[in-house]
Amino acid sequence: MKKALTAALTALLLLTSAACGSIRQSDISSSSLVASSSSSSVSYQPEKPLADEKISSSASSSSAALASSSSGTAASSSSGSKTAAISSSTSKPASSSSSSSKAAVSASSGSKASSASSSGGTQSSALSSKPASSSSKTSSSNAAAAVVPASSGEVRAAWISYLDFNTILKNKTKAEFTANIGNVFDNLLSIGLNTAIVQVRPFADALYPSEYFPWSSTITGTEGQNPGFDPLAIMVEQAKKRGMRIEAWINPYRVRNASSSAALSANNQAQIWLNEGNESVVKTSTGIFYDPASKQAQQLIINGVKELVTNYDIDAIHMDDYFYPTTDASFDANSYNAYKSGGGTLALADWRRENVNTLVRGIYSAIKSINSSVKFGISPQGNMNNNYNTQYIDVAKWLSNKGYIDYICPQVYFGFENAAQPFSSTVAQFNDMIKVSGIELYVGLAPYKLGCTDQWAGAGKTEWQNTTDILARMVQDARSNSKYAGFAMFRYGSMFNPAADVKSQVETEMANLKAVLK
Repeated sequence: MKKALTAALTALLLLTSAACGSIRQSDISSSSLVASSSSSSVSYQPEKPLADEKISSSASSSSAALASSSSGTAASSSSGSKTAAISSSTSKPASSSSSSSKAAVSASSGSKASSASSSGGTQSSALSSKPASSSSKTSSSNAAAAVVPASSGEVRAAWISYLDFNTILKNKTKAEFTANIGNVFDNLLSIGLNTAIVQVRPFADALYPSEYFPWSSTITGTEGQNPGFDPLAIMVEQAKKRGMRIEAWINPYRVRNASSSAALSANNQAQIWLNEGNESVVKTSTGIFYDPASKQAQQLIINGVKELVTNYDIDAIHMDDYFYPTTDASFDANSYNAYKSGGGTLALADWRRENVNTLVRGIYSAIKSINSSVKFGISPQGNMNNNYNTQYIDVAKWLSNKGYIDYICPQVYFGFENAAQPFSSTVAQFNDMIKVSGIELYVGLAPYKLGCTDQWAGAGKTEWQNTTDILARMVQDARSNSKYAGFAMFRYGSMFNPAADVKSQVETEMANLKAVLK
């Protein structure tokens, strides 16, 4: 029965998303496809057939900002990625220089754990959503009429995903991409944004020359093919030139999902491990993933973070909501059995959460050992039950202890009238979970929903259809929270290259958003 229901709901969701634009897995509310920790396995891959960037709008209108000339071809050669250097002893030593010393990374040049706690998960009252606040704003009033002032240093970000890069980067020359990304950043600045979160490692690959990961197929269409220039170095250079912040967004565990058709390159570490029968990588019906329990996989991911922080003048490392891909116990049965045979006592779910905790602590420690000013943030789903019981991440633990993250950016892709997860109380829930100093709250917002029916919102399902200022009102509402420090919009294309049928509405929303960002 559960499988049949899941299939039916998935089909409905895909139909809705194809007509409306794009979806993210965090849209699925606790009242639909969320399984309890004791239920049969659930995989969320079908709900996100194009991965975290969700289903892109078909035939979106061409944007002048993304236009580029068609001259020139990128040079191609096999990637120089060194896949043998996986152990921590082969990673580069920590640099003691400040981040400013990295600003001179040339756009044309090639770039060169902490102990795990065995405590169980800290599932708390944070798992249950607070009831809708009676003060939730539901009217579409003129946002500029009563602007809630921003605090100094408010982070105003947009996610730039591999779907955006498919338009502005794929098969482009260095000059074309430089012009395109400059236009993208200028567009962000034009409405008052100051931060770009750029997806530099979408599928265990890299938009930069890496010692650990092959060149991304997002650049040339072929994984492992050297484009002849460094897209990340260009982005850092163009962002800093404009006084913008830039964060490097990585997906740590995902190698491929069911919709990913690009072949793995021979020097992709995942392919090497698959050939060897090394269970640090797991191939399932829904994709290929690094096993979060694998120490080798953890070290590979950490080494990749180290080279980013060492070689580029980035402001943060950013991860989103891709952790365990399934609740199926067979996914990591051999790893778990080995853990139990060695005397481990944690239940499967708690063990999985601790595997993720170990990586998060390791990444945080690695970043701070190189440059303490570089932040580490994670953007989980807005639904805490999904996070804890299907993604196996213990957000409450991260927000109650130092040494995990510098900011949390929940994807609060829910309207004020959402029946299960109303915006105001969901933001307040995450704000109140922060128990230690030094952790900030950013709020993930969903311009991709403008003009859409919000399928899982219950009585609030039409809230996004005719609004003209919901994003502006969300920013102002979020500012009232004590730990609030900024927001992020998913995604660039939804704001500046929307489908023709919602273009006018999106432009009005952007104008009203700009009014509260002055």
